[in-house]
Amino acid sequence: MRITATEGKNRFGYYLGHAEREPVEVLKNGRVAAVLVSAARYAELQALERTTSLDAKRRAFRSQYKHWIDEQNRHNEANGLWCEGLVAWPQD
Repeated sequence: MRITATEGKNRFGYYLGHAEREPVEVLKNGRVAAVLVSAARYAELQALERTTSLDAKRRAFRSQYKHWIDEQNRHNEANGLWCEGLVAWPQD
């Protein structure tokens, strides 16, 4: 659903209720300036952002330290791990 900013201001409660069912795009000067979404959908988006961010950090770390990780894994394969319960660096 799309509404103008003026409509949103005048009937905020109505559109807030509507946002529980589907996103409400708010237009200002003919372009989408904001979107009203339910609290549940917002929480989903935040969780997705954190997950994506964590994956991006993990990829960046592995890219930067790939040489070191590979070296450690070769050492562990050749010599074994020094303590029970330890595992080699994962190869995702």
